[in-house]
Amino acid sequence: MKKAFACLAVGVLSMLLGNTMRAADNRDWAKFGRYAEANAALKCNPEVVFFGNSITDHWPGKSPKFWADNKGYVGRGISGQTTCEMLVRFRQDVIGLHPRVVVILAGINDIAQNNGKITLANVLGNLQSMTELARAHGIKVALCSVVPCSRIAWRDEIEPALQVKQLNGMIGQYVATLASDDVIYVDYYSAMANHEGGLDASLSDDGCHPTPAGYAIMERVVLEALTRWAK
Repeated sequence: MKKAFACLAVGVLSMLLGNTMRAADNRDWAKFGRYAEANAALKCNPEVVFFGNSITDHWPGKSPKFWADNKGYVGRGISGQTTCEMLVRFRQDVIGLHPRVVVILAGINDIAQNNGKITLANVLGNLQSMTELARAHGIKVALCSVVPCSRIAWRDEIEPALQVKQLNGMIGQYVATLASDDVIYVDYYSAMANHEGGLDASLSDDGCHPTPAGYAIMERVVLEALTRWAK
């Protein structure tokens, strides 16, 4: 009886593990499916692809006029994504669209450890790889600073302000070292940060994601940067 029960328990456990593994295997972990239909539906190549995480993802909803006024712009942000996930889908959601410019904004979810711990050097490495891929395909790169953040609502045990500042310094230095006409640094941080290295309440409801007023500043900064490549 004990032997039969043990065999039954092992069988049930194997079934549960098998179901879990199959579910994991079927998971679109990099979210390739998020923009697959939208990419296929594009009638022409976009002028600019805004590529990022939730800050880019929420942008059209928070500031629809910006996107309506700039019809050659498309957003390819996915909430919660780290630079690792973004790098994996870069070919589909950027290179495959053949834009003239890509605006890359990422890093806060790495600092928040959404997928576990990662060094700032490796975060920078992912951003560098995206930049190199874009340049290899004739796409100009606007590499953005991480937006100021002194409080991560979903990971309140992490104090991000110093890491955000450090990562931005690394990104800015990388762009300066390239000294290339096809890569620019878009400095949202300097235009938005308060004395704590975060966002004032008028610019963010949760300390990390911009309000419409926050996006208005970002729009001014990025448009000023993109005038360098105006036709």
